[in-house]
Amino acid sequence: MPRNDYSAPALEKGMDVIELLADADSGLTVTEIAQRLKRRLSELFRIVVVMERRGWLQKDPETARYTICYHVLKLAHRGTPAKTLAMAAASEMLQLSTRINQSCHLVVRSGHQGLVILRQENQKRHANLSVRLGAAIDLMSSCSGQVLLAHLSLEGFESVVQSVPKPWSISRAVLDRAMKRIRKQGYEMHPSPMTAGVTDMSYPIRGFDGNVVAALTIPYLHVYDKSLPTTVEQTRRLLEQSSQRISRSLGWTR
Repeated sequence: MPRNDYSAPALEKGMDVIELLADADSGLTVTEIAQRLKRRLSELFRIVVVMERRGWLQKDPETARYTICYHVLKLAHRGTPAKTLAMAAASEMLQLSTRINQSCHLVVRSGHQGLVILRQENQKRHANLSVRLGAAIDLMSSCSGQVLLAHLSLEGFESVVQSVPKPWSISRAVLDRAMKRIRKQGYEMHPSPMTAGVTDMSYPIRGFDGNVVAALTIPYLHVYDKSLPTTVEQTRRLLEQSSQRISRSLGWTR
């Protein structure tokens, strides 16, 4: 078993900085970082400068605020199964987006949140609804998150749900009804809980062992001019087919 008495203070401070900035959308100055971590400025200044030099953080020259660079996301892709998953999904997502004139994105579970690891923006329309790469997704209320939760084992499901900080975005009763529905039909589709005029739909992506490794999701943006090439139901069927092809490319067989 790993020992708990090892200590690497500088490394731990660097990790604290990354975790803090991950939730700071507009970034933070070094002084603000020190204040929020309850540490002295002198403790963190060199660490932040080194992290900037190594490409982990970037500094806004006008505001002096630091944010996390995409370099961190690149390293995560290289060191986790997300790289294989993204390679398998990228081409299929491009074809799907082109066919339906909508964006789509791929979400994996990361602890008690979902994480967008790949997105494909609509290439044809001037209006587009897409989710930011690296965005954290609420597992409880989002279409992607509910699909990921519903395909966990009962023990895994309970473990993840209990780890989600309270207050929850939806009630347990509402969540349980959604889980029952998704387990029965295999996917989820509902009006976006965040954006009017959008229908979210999501299908599971399975690995070679049959376990769900991701959710492929389309935020279907409705329009008034009837210019979309596919209806909601037609889009859902195409999403299902794309999800199955990606799963098969990962080695899944029914």
